[in-house]
Amino acid sequence: MVASFKLGRILGIPIGVHSSWFILFALLTFSLSTGYFPSEYPDLSLTMDIILGLVTSLLFFGSVLAHELGHSIFALRNNIPVKSITLFIFGGVAQIESEPKSPGAEFRIAIAGPITSLTLAAIFGGLWILDQNFNLLAAPSRYLMRINFLLAVFNMIPGFPLDGGRVLRAIVWQVTGNLRRANRVAVLSGQIVAYGFIAYGVYWIFTGRVFDGLWLIFIGWFLQNAATSTRSQTQIQDSLQGVKVSQVMTCDCDQVTNLQPINQLVEESVLTRGKRCFFVTSEGQLQGMLTLRDIAKIPEQKWRFTTTEQAMVPLSRLEWVEPDDELLKALRIMDSKNVAQLPVLSTGELVGMLSREQIVSYIRARAELGV
Repeated sequence: MVASFKLGRILGIPIGVHSSWFILFALLTFSLSTGYFPSEYPDLSLTMDIILGLVTSLLFFGSVLAHELGHSIFALRNNIPVKSITLFIFGGVAQIESEPKSPGAEFRIAIAGPITSLTLAAIFGGLWILDQNFNLLAAPSRYLMRINFLLAVFNMIPGFPLDGGRVLRAIVWQVTGNLRRANRVAVLSGQIVAYGFIAYGVYWIFTGRVFDGLWLIFIGWFLQNAATSTRSQTQIQDSLQGVKVSQVMTCDCDQVTNLQPINQLVEESVLTRGKRCFFVTSEGQLQGMLTLRDIAKIPEQKWRFTTTEQAMVPLSRLEWVEPDDELLKALRIMDSKNVAQLPVLSTGELVGMLSREQIVSYIRARAELGV
């Protein structure tokens, strides 16, 4: 889930919103302004209903952000970097860069979100008790008390990737000591929950609640896709378990001198030989790496006057792996740093190159062989 708009950082974590968030924000504001507040507080004017709808919607999404920050704080406490938090049509998602290393860490990170929502429900409930005689304050307090409580309950449904599914995975992992089995149980539970939402949504449509039914089907479809994606990721992790970088990397790496013009490199190696990645050297020493993405950043008319050294990513900024590193580690580095190739270094010397394409080919070959 990539953010379309950046809002800033909290605790060093980039916060953003996906474009789909605006759809839910508009729907929620409209529903509150024309349905909930006029029904619950008929004495309020239409203008106040609209203002309360906007404010309450913003506070609701603030609550969702707090929920995700709860997860993120415990991830950071367990030395797991958090890549970003994104608000979208189904709420929010905190993208952590790696899976928890123990069932205890998994449990703490997963349960932190619902506990945060329950805490917020209690806070808004307390505010409602204090201000229930003042409709302008009581209206949002009461709604936010209810919605945060429902958010906590919904997320504790034991279906992956909901928090309850992650709690279930942590429990199975702790009891069996087997992460693979825990993954299978959590994913199966997630698929059952997803199909349950879809079936219930179809039932609601046939009973006349068309909008609510479609929304449940939409949620079920999202959960099903997420569970299926998690299952695929688990299968990939299983297939890469124990495989070393040296088993997949190529030792036939194209090396170019640091003074070679970009236009010459493109004509001689990219267009005619189909090469996509180059290691830039000076007097035999590795200086950096150059990819098609780096070349594309330079206007074509400047290629004649730009050297490979000027266009490359310097060695000091390169992510790299060693031959004995696990392939899964290399794939995670590629994902977290958004790169398609990694140089392979041994005692500081270049010995090969590993690309995402090579990893995909390896996984496909294993799948075809049934191993």
